[in-house]
Amino acid sequence: MNFRKIILTLAAALMAAGAFAQVENAGGVRKRAERDKKTAETGPKISERMQGFFESKEPHDADLSYMRQIYRRLDLTKPQNTPLYFPEDVIDGQENLFRIMLKLVVDGKIPAYEYLDGREVFTDQYRMNVADMLERFGIYAQEAKGSTEKNPKFVIEEADVPTGQVLNYYIIEKWEFDRRSNRMKTRVEAICPVLNRSSDFGDDARYPMFWVKFDALRPYLSQQYVFLSDDNNLANYSIDDYFNLGMYDGEIYKTRNLRNLSMAQMFPDEDDRKRAQDSIDNRLRTYGKDLWVPDRETYLAMKEKQDAAAEAAAKALAAGDSIPERTTVTDMEVAEEKKIVSARAKKRTSTKSKTAKKSSAKKPKVSSKQSSSSSGAAKSVRRRKR
Repeated sequence: MNFRKIILTLAAALMAAGAFAQVENAGGVRKRAERDKKTAETGPKISERMQGFFESKEPHDADLSYMRQIYRRLDLTKPQNTPLYFPEDVIDGQENLFRIMLKLVVDGKIPAYEYLDGREVFTDQYRMNVADMLERFGIYAQEAKGSTEKNPKFVIEEADVPTGQVLNYYIIEKWEFDRRSNRMKTRVEAICPVLNRSSDFGDDARYPMFWVKFDALRPYLSQQYVFLSDDNNLANYSIDDYFNLGMYDGEIYKTRNLRNLSMAQMFPDEDDRKRAQDSIDNRLRTYGKDLWVPDRETYLAMKEKQDAAAEAAAKALAAGDSIPERTTVTDMEVAEEKKIVSARAKKRTSTKSKTAKKSSAKKPKVSSKQSSSSSGAAKSVRRRKR
């Protein structure tokens, strides 16, 4: 009897525990497993195959007819760049760009390279020591389990991550015109977070931290989605899409040149520097368009626009304005007009030569004997009438 009571008591206890677990699951309460904890702490696992999928191969020099390296500065206070700054803290698994980069670097998953001020070399010789980097910028960290001299790993508390001080990013763009596809292609080569801190003199100073190759970041950025505006809170694009589609707004602070000078050094005046930056941007974006002759509709639309601008200037002069609105014609438009005029001239000459050949072919050939006889007959008739 005692043995039977013990069995019945255990069965009732098991049934009650199962019923309680069913109620908790029905209400959405579920205890996090150890596997889920490890996934949340370490982040998504990236296989070598996935890493190879996001790597972009360097085009061969024989396939390129033009290449230019551009350095841009992304100001995170601008509305177009705020998706890289927010959220400042980790919210529902969402992290900003700097937290993702710093976590991958201190975990030893991706390499970081020294900032060499315009002469960046992404080789093992210039690979940054993570411990020295953390000490240099005053970021408190502890060694993680499994850390070795060859592969050091660190743990940084959430409060010690200076995410609020990273207000700028430096990126390296490559503009390449491919002969095979006849297209201008733009790709981001590397990203560098920049700390904004007050200097000893009380001014705001920028401290570039390290370079990270964009291809190494892409597998992780493709899994982090952001929303781009306050009007739509649905995260439709990943950070990888954000860079590949050129959704950021960055000013050119340097171009690769022989003297290794920045735009501020080459153009000390702010207005001259702004004009030079706009000129470089315009040349890069219209480089591919200069290689083609526009069709008839495009040319007529451009001509109509110029005529409207000239008419507006004439009206301004008639109204008494001494300085009318200035109209500018780009070199591309002039070249296109010249090409069209030369094509029309060639067409006219070809049509004239064709008509001349046709007219000469229709005239009958008259021999010299026939012409002399006919002229003699006419003279004899005139003599008889006399």
